[in-house]
Amino acid sequence: MWNSYAIDRRSFVRAAGLTFIAALQPRALMALERADAVYASGLRTANGSYAIATVSERGEIIDQVALPARAHGMAFSPVTGKTVAFARRPGTYAMIFDPRGKTEPIIIAAAEGRHFYGHGAFSPDGRLLYASENAFDANRGLIGLYDATRRFERIGEFETYGVGPHDMTVSDDGRMLIVANGGIETHPDFGRAKLNLSSMQPSLTLIDAATGSLIEKRSLPSQWAQLSTRHVDVDNSGRIWFACQYEGHRNDLPPLVGSFAKGEDLRFVDLPDETTRRLANYVGAIAINRAEGLVGVTSPKGGACVTIDAKSGHMLREEFIQDAAGIAAAKAGFAVSSYEGGFLSTQSDVAWDQHIVRIAAV
Repeated sequence: MWNSYAIDRRSFVRAAGLTFIAALQPRALMALERADAVYASGLRTANGSYAIATVSERGEIIDQVALPARAHGMAFSPVTGKTVAFARRPGTYAMIFDPRGKTEPIIIAAAEGRHFYGHGAFSPDGRLLYASENAFDANRGLIGLYDATRRFERIGEFETYGVGPHDMTVSDDGRMLIVANGGIETHPDFGRAKLNLSSMQPSLTLIDAATGSLIEKRSLPSQWAQLSTRHVDVDNSGRIWFACQYEGHRNDLPPLVGSFAKGEDLRFVDLPDETTRRLANYVGAIAINRAEGLVGVTSPKGGACVTIDAKSGHMLREEFIQDAAGIAAAKAGFAVSSYEGGFLSTQSDVAWDQHIVRIAAV
């Protein structure tokens, strides 16, 4: 059964209203009528422009909103219905839109001396948006704070207590921010170049959402100092799962997936060597299916999707998906997209971007 983060077609239609439904093209309306769940994902169209799409679980595009540039990750508030698309690092825009089409999109810019890292999350009440950012001249990882009740005005920032914060999320009770500090120094003057691969210090930090103070910090073992912590998600028990990208020798077999909880040390998943090779030292996205107790990870470089049992930490299955990109919980298992336009059973003439978010009812 669906958990609280899911949306069925009836809930989406009810929230969207008649105006949104009436504006859909017949093909999109048919896709919505057949949908059991609704997702959002960034994409590149056939003509090279960028957009964010509302998508059925079959991968049928229901609606699109144009983007000013390529997006990366997204955040969704089930309370307000707002979705945010963050620019790809080192981008400086984020666009907030309502997937039901009720309000005009809002575009915000990163503060001076900052750029976005492509990820963020809403507080459980939808009143605050948190965004992973870089104070690039000082090489400081930050979480930008944005007031969703005042058109996403930037109202402050917290330290991430590390370098290169990439993905982040919020605990279910809203009290704790969970940050993957990838440990990689970047600067917009050098584009996407990684400037400190010989001196990386990746970590995962737990931060008090009210004060910004550090609760706990977990640094990676010294032998895996080039294992960049990139993406995080949280399971039903509150356990934090993280996925990594390795910047060391290509023939090494580093642990690419792990988990921990507050007060516990990091615990890596012991994947078979062949699976680690297939992931090509690069996990591009991670997702939790809370209803089924599953962890899913994808690797576009390796063309792989791996499913792990969240309770035991054992690998359950491995699938080959060419250019596997985004992943999100589905009714059974996971919905996976690809750079080649695949989204579960549908092939489209678009290139799906790195991440998927499942959007929920208001």
